[in-house]
Amino acid sequence: MTGEGVITSLQNPHVKRLVRLRGRREREREGVIMIEGARELSRAAAAGITPQTLYLCPPLFSPEAREVAPTLPGPPVHLSREAFEKVSGRENPDGLLGVAPAPAPSLPDPSGDAILVVLHGLEKPGNMGAILRTADAAGVSGVIVLGRGADPYGPNVIRASQGSVFSLPVVALEEGDALEWLVERGFTRVACTPDAPRVYWDAPLTGRVALVLGAEHEGLPPEWRAAELPVRVPMHGAADSLNVATAAALVLYECLRQRRVAGGQARKRC
Repeated sequence: MTGEGVITSLQNPHVKRLVRLRGRREREREGVIMIEGARELSRAAAAGITPQTLYLCPPLFSPEAREVAPTLPGPPVHLSREAFEKVSGRENPDGLLGVAPAPAPSLPDPSGDAILVVLHGLEKPGNMGAILRTADAAGVSGVIVLGRGADPYGPNVIRASQGSVFSLPVVALEEGDALEWLVERGFTRVACTPDAPRVYWDAPLTGRVALVLGAEHEGLPPEWRAAELPVRVPMHGAADSLNVATAAALVLYECLRQRRVAGGQARKRC
């Protein structure tokens, strides 16, 4: 550390800890998450998530980071450019990074026309993050994550979601607990799978709906494919599979369209 209070050494305990926290196991052991980026930290703060420590590197600030930094909670620690680039998970970091307690959200009591998304075993952070952004935009009431796939609060998912992961409840559940919760509350499980007999726009998607999506290369296991309402997205070209985030967006906005037709106005998040 220099006399001005800026950490420059790559062997500094702060730097070494942040490097360790790039790994999921270490984050889970400490019960924390890493939030990098001005937009992501802003959305976390809006959701009431306060960093235990906020790491700053003004020489790397983007215009947005320069504007956001003074508004962020958390005790600040200044890093040199080299130190910040060492701990960052981005090619072009904007000089803002926070370590915060891991959120523990719960699913809300659903409204009569609530939409949930259930993600089973998704492994790619980019896909999960994109689905969370779409779910937030579509007013989804919550997201249930099943299986040991991508970490829904991992740095790459947070980045891919642009912080939308903090804007709605994202809850990791055991499969049995998730199924029990959905059944008890009267959700129709809509399983998106390529061998379903019905195209998604022909399916009744009003009322309480849980859209169930699986990993692209494996799809859904039999117990989740056997949903009350399996649907497919039609494909007419040479492709034999569709990006799961694209499929999620199509079906979610069809849910909204049907609600608008049925109720005369777009639904609101419960």
